[in-house]
Amino acid sequence: MYLYHTIENCFTYFAENIDHIHLPQKFTYPFYYEPHPLCVLAANQLQRHLLSQTAWQHDFGIDHYVEGTNIGKMFGVLVVQKQNGELGFLSAFSGKLGETNHLPGFVPPIYDLLNKDGFFKIEEDLISNINRQIETLENETAYFLCMKRCAEDNSRSEKELKAYRQFMKAAKDQRKLRRNKALQELAQADFDTLTEELKQESLKHQYDYKVLRKQWDYKLDINQKELNCFVQKIEALKQERKTRSAALQQKLFDKYQFLNKDGELMGVSEIFAHTAEKIPPAGAGECAAPKLFQFAFMHKLKPIAMAEFWWGQSPKSEIRRHKNFYPSCRGKCQPILGHMLAGIPMDENPIQTPTAEDDELKIIFEDEDIVVINKPAEFLSVPGKETEDSVYLRMKQKYPNATGPLLVHRLDMSTSGLLLIAKNKDAHKNLQRQFLHRTIQKRYVALLDGIIAEDEGIIDLPLRVDLDDRPRQLVCYEHGKAAKTKFKVIARQNGRTKVHFYPITGRTHQLRVHAAHPQGLNCPIVGDDLYGVKSTRLHLHAEFLEFKHPQTGKPIKVSVEAEF
Repeated sequence: MYLYHTIENCFTYFAENIDHIHLPQKFTYPFYYEPHPLCVLAANQLQRHLLSQTAWQHDFGIDHYVEGTNIGKMFGVLVVQKQNGELGFLSAFSGKLGETNHLPGFVPPIYDLLNKDGFFKIEEDLISNINRQIETLENETAYFLCMKRCAEDNSRSEKELKAYRQFMKAAKDQRKLRRNKALQELAQADFDTLTEELKQESLKHQYDYKVLRKQWDYKLDINQKELNCFVQKIEALKQERKTRSAALQQKLFDKYQFLNKDGELMGVSEIFAHTAEKIPPAGAGECAAPKLFQFAFMHKLKPIAMAEFWWGQSPKSEIRRHKNFYPSCRGKCQPILGHMLAGIPMDENPIQTPTAEDDELKIIFEDEDIVVINKPAEFLSVPGKETEDSVYLRMKQKYPNATGPLLVHRLDMSTSGLLLIAKNKDAHKNLQRQFLHRTIQKRYVALLDGIIAEDEGIIDLPLRVDLDDRPRQLVCYEHGKAAKTKFKVIARQNGRTKVHFYPITGRTHQLRVHAAHPQGLNCPIVGDDLYGVKSTRLHLHAEFLEFKHPQTGKPIKVSVEAEF
């Protein structure tokens, strides 16, 4: 253990008096929380330290940006209590920092991947050497020339053989014409002689074609054998790399053993074996939260509350804002923390607690075919993994004789506003077709946390899900799906901008990401707990719908004002 990873060096006392602050009755729910006052104090104290320390260097890109050099980082604080009752906090960072896993004042990693004498670095160097060998072979001039010769000869052989087949076909057609003409003009003996000549000509062409094909087969076979000498060496190295990588990954998994309050150890492979993915994702166990709990349980410290915040420049594809608090990631951390926090009384998961009363699902329009309701914020459109209560369930209970899927479209849980429901299959199919053909007009109103300069425009940023932290979305030009949003400013006041959004496509969290991302409007929606700052609610509301009635074809316009 590094000298600065003792409990004396990692346990930090509060610089301010905390006697007036009450301890929480339950521990923080890591995936959706409001930071406890003690965590806010701890985070502020750590942030002051990050600004003043000189023991190590890292460019966070706080007040400047040079692409590829400025790297922000997620930090975590865990308020803990010693067995003698003393309160303090532990600090951690996700991944590495300043090209190391070990820095004074921060808890250590579960396993030090960067230890130059450890098995990981040794094996990683061997794999890197294999990569260099592969790269050298693939870039050899002889290999390149061999591939070029193979490609050229293959092309030439196809062209020559094709040309000869066309010649044979033309010759066959000519023989047929000569035979038909001779049948009418020649005596039987002369006709038989001509027929034999034509037969011999056909046989010769077939023989010449076989000879040509054999010549090319022989040449191409020599080329392929020469090429195989290179390919087999490369494939052997790739197979060795694959085998070594798999063995290294498994050995690494074996090193990641996580404690809980009862001192029970569980390996990362066993933890993720119960998930849908079965295999731990890259970087599992490297986040701040698991490091904090591991150190706390190793030193008999009682966890009181936790919080994580982003420090520095946002990654290019994600939306992270300097000093903002964020929940633990679900993909990597949720399974691990499920084991580490077992048996610790915890705040309730708000998603498991319905926020809509029966009378809150207000009906705005209804006839025998359709219903339009005003969905409240923080209420699911369809049942989720952790709760069944939703608009779909409520509508199914209200209209037990309705047929079909009911919901024609969805709204994000945090978004309020108009939701269209079909009472029968025909109406549902008709309205779905209108959505598919984008003939349904939708308008959202949102309050943005900041002032934007443009009065109107179109945001075009492709989106994909963050596989390590669902349901967060990333901007991704390589794998993302097209996402376009038209916007128009309605008002600017008190440092905020009110806008209308007209979604051209309908991706998950599209309006939220397009508002918050630096390449979008760079102003998160007020109350956006994923891409901005958590508040009483997300200030995004679906206020207007225009569509054709599925039976009469008449235009229907429905609107409802936002309550913010």
